[in-house]
Formats: sequence, structure tokens, C-alpha cells
Amino acid sequence: MNLTESEVSRVIEMAWEDRTPFEAIEEQFGLQEKQVIKFMRSQLKPGSFRLWRERVSGRNTKHRKLRPAEVSRGYCPTQYKQR
Repeated sequence: MNLTESEVSRVIEMAWEDRTPFEAIEEQFGLQEKQVIKFMRSQLKPGSFRLWRERVSGRNTKHRKLRPAEVSRGYCPTQYKQR
């Protein structure tokens, strides 16, 4: 897996975002959920990785099939506002 520094940063950001499903990471970067977990383990400090795993484990919004119908986007409407 050859990702640029900015792509590595974006994958980490997407993995931390509550509303960005693993499927979106796979579509954009070709990393399946297990690969994202392995990637995050290699990129984060052990404590940060544990916090991330605790945060995303069982989170419905991280899997499109488990999302409630009202969650139709990958980010908060105010998240990427132009300044």
C-alpha cells in the first residue's frame, strides 16, 4: 500500500470520523475494514489505537448496512464550511 503523506492523513481522519463508514474508506483508498484496523495500528500510538478501537467498535454509523435511515451523509453539515 503506497499512500502519500496527505492520503495517510486523510485515511486516519476518515477512520476517526463517526459518520464516515468503512465502506467509504474502501471506495476511496481500497482498504477494507480489517486493513484499516491494521493501518491504524501501525500509524497510531498504542494508547491512541485502543481509544480509536473502543470508539468505533459497535458504532452503527461506521457501517452503511447498520446505519439508521436518517443518516445519509458522511459528515456533519457544518464540518467542511468555507471560511
